[in-house]
Amino acid sequence: MKIGLISDTHSFFDIQLRSYFSDCDEIWHAGDFGAIQVAEELKKIAPLRGVYGNIDGQEIRQHYPLHLRFTCEGIDVWMTHIGGIPGRYCLPLRKNIMKNPPDLFICGHSHILKIVRDKECKNMLYMNPGAAGKQGFQQYRTVVTFEISQSKLSNAQVVHLGELEKKSSA
Repeated sequence: MKIGLISDTHSFFDIQLRSYFSDCDEIWHAGDFGAIQVAEELKKIAPLRGVYGNIDGQEIRQHYPLHLRFTCEGIDVWMTHIGGIPGRYCLPLRKNIMKNPPDLFICGHSHILKIVRDKECKNMLYMNPGAAGKQGFQQYRTVVTFEISQSKLSNAQVVHLGELEKKSSA
C-alpha cells in the first residue's frame, strides 16, 4: 500500500500533488487543512484519512477527529496534529505514547519535516511531513510518500514542492 502523507496545507492545494500522489492508495493528512476544499481535492486523487488541526473550523472537525488510531497492513498507526517530538511529546499524549506506543506516530503542526526512530518508545517511527501550505516559517514546502507491506514500512521519500515564498516587509 502506498501512502501520501501531508500536513499543514492552510487552505492551499498545490496542483503538483495530483502528480506526486497519483499512484497512492491512500492520502493521510495530519491536520491544519484550513479549508474543506483541500480535503475534497485530495479525495479526488485517493481515499483520504485525516485529523483536524488547531486552525481547522467546525466544517473540518465534523469530518475528521482530533486523533486517529488504526491499523494499516499490520502497522499500528496513530495520527494527530499536535504531538510534539521524540523526547518531548505533548503532555496530554505523553503517558499514552509511552505506555502503548504505536508502530508509527504521525503529527504535523511544527512545519518541520522530521522522520526518526524513538528508541525510548519501543523503536516507534515518528513522522512529521513538514508543511505543504504557503503559510509558516519553513523554508521548503514538503510532503512524504512511503509504502507499507507485510507490517513493514519502506521506500519513504520526501517530496519538495518548492520554496516557501517569503513576503517582503516594506
